Amino acid sequence: MTALLTTNLGAIPLLGRGKVRDLYAIDDALLLVATDRISAFDHVLATGIPGKGKVLTQISLFWFELLSDLVPNHLITAEVSKYPVALHPFADQLAGRSMLVKRAAMFPVECVARGYLAGSGWKEYRESGTVCGISLPDGLLDGSRLPEPVFTPATKSQDGAHDENISFAATEAVVGAADAAELRRLTLALYDRARQHAESRGLILADTKFEFGRFKFEGAAEGIILADEVLTPDSSRYWDAASWKPGGTQPSFDKQYVRDYLESIRWNKQAPAPGLPDEVVERTLEKYVEAFRRLTGRGIQL
Repeated sequence: MTALLTTNLGAIPLLGRGKVRDLYAIDDALLLVATDRISAFDHVLATGIPGKGKVLTQISLFWFELLSDLVPNHLITAEVSKYPVALHPFADQLAGRSMLVKRAAMFPVECVARGYLAGSGWKEYRESGTVCGISLPDGLLDGSRLPEPVFTPATKSQDGAHDENISFAATEAVVGAADAAELRRLTLALYDRARQHAESRGLILADTKFEFGRFKFEGAAEGIILADEVLTPDSSRYWDAASWKPGGTQPSFDKQYVRDYLESIRWNKQAPAPGLPDEVVERTLEKYVEAFRRLTGRGIQL
């Protein structure tokens, strides 16, 4: 199996390439294509993870369906046969890894829900006892469950490399008080639903990031919709519930093997990014596939 690192859809207008996804304009809609690129420490690596884009897309589709009663989403269809005819010749690049979606005016805020202390939240807590200005109890450890989930928004830095945590007051200043309150409500409601489902599958959803946009529904006022990817191992921290033990970094269902390898070779985290040995590629894909199987109860054809 060969990794798809770059898509080429001929005359279809390319709007941009992110770290993982390629974005195309399709009339009044957008086409999101999840490639097999993988990034670490803010750099896209020279080696991809074959099939990773399909796993991410199928996880997102599972969650869009499961969460659809809580908030509308931007999905039109993920079936290539239902795409505009101009896309049909590229079915080999699109099948299983693409979504035709509605265009929306995206909120410039990353909507993060945390149910456990980890990552940047743990770092801030050690320094100040807070996360995004929210005071937390004393005595928590790396990996501790929080008394209740918290909404910890972030904005993109100017260089586009990092998300920067901000307070709720700062979020209100960016999007307005009413929208900030609704984004917080939706984020925590979605997290709660997803957390419960993950727990039923023996997984802990430690934290996750949602992106929302505003879409004008036909015959209705403008409303907020869930967009981008949702609850994948690239945007969420999943842990195995049976092995969870606060007091250190928890094994996660993401690119942990990649980060560990890059640390082991003492890469200076500057371009150009190195490639990955076969073993790291295989073990990383295994983790993504395991996350899909445990969350959905299904197999996946890569």
